Amino acid sequence: MQQERYNLIMQMLEKNPDDSFLNYAAALELKKNGKLDNSIKLLEKVLDIDPAYLPVYYQLGKLHEETQQQQKAIPIYHKGKEIASDQNDMKTFRELSEALNLLYDDTD
Repeated sequence: MQQERYNLIMQMLEKNPDDSFLNYAAALELKKNGKLDNSIKLLEKVLDIDPAYLPVYYQLGKLHEETQQQQKAIPIYHKGKEIASDQNDMKTFRELSEALNLLYDDTD
């Protein structure tokens, strides 16, 4: 089932390679399948395509944490908080703040 979903997303991406949502969805499918480095690359592509695409910041930060790259997660979370504030999305702002707080607690 997951492979079918991933294949469908990839087919749609062939037609729309710069679609933020499709790249984000493909990255989440790759993450589910343990392909974290490929997932990170796709999420970074989303940031290049659409830096205001807010959901990517939390996922990319978490992936950096999972791959033991906590120092890369910190600026991602901060930038996401800035964009969440600009978009007046306080729920995402709080989620990113919590992720940062937990990360800082873990590095102490």
